[in-house]
Amino acid sequence: MSVSFAPECTPAKNAYDDCFNKWYTEKFLKGKSIENECTEFWDTYITCINANLAKQGIKPMLDKAREDQPFSHEEIQDSLKESDK
Repeated sequence: MSVSFAPECTPAKNAYDDCFNKWYTEKFLKGKSIENECTEFWDTYITCINANLAKQGIKPMLDKAREDQPFSHEEIQDSLKESDK
């Protein structure tokens, strides 16, 4: 596992990574579950990340970039197809 860009978020990241890896290998890959059971850990981690992005002045820039250049699902799929060529 790697550390988070915000050191104070690393415990939350590790908790999510541990949960996800366990769910993925023990349930998803074995066809026992298709619903990610780790969303609570993800929510905790992403809340920490967003707080640190805001504290460092990065979040407003990301929000503005997303507003200026929103990506639709189709655009992402097209981009992936282009990169495979």
